[in-house]
Amino acid sequence: MEPVARHLIFHAAIVLIIGLLCGMPYGRAINRKASEPIVHAWRVAHLALPIGAILMLAIAAVLTPLAVADLVKWIIALSLIVSSYSFCFSLVLAPLVGHRGLSSKGPFAAKLVYLGNMLGAGSSMVAAVVLLYAAYVSL
Repeated sequence: MEPVARHLIFHAAIVLIIGLLCGMPYGRAINRKASEPIVHAWRVAHLALPIGAILMLAIAAVLTPLAVADLVKWIIALSLIVSSYSFCFSLVLAPLVGHRGLSSKGPFAAKLVYLGNMLGAGSSMVAAVVLLYAAYVSL
């Protein structure tokens, strides 16, 4: 297995642990009968982050056989790593500050959640487009 795939697996494991740990505040929010938006935000973090980690693991498994330069593989991996950590930041911060991060308007905390979401979405798109290119070239 190439170093790029091993790096992706390592960071996927970290993101998986962060997502699973989000289950603790999620459970506490349910037990203390927190508002529905707060419970929902912790649910999203607890579900979405492990899904992102699983995506990284799946791509790590198919990265090595792609017939492209190592640079292309590293772009895919680094884009996914940046995306995952950006979502770790924004999805954990969102319920703590009470903002969903869907707009750049509002207080500074809302802007931070929005920035994390946009960086995560943008780098995910880069990874997807470069992966499509790598898959096409490898046909």
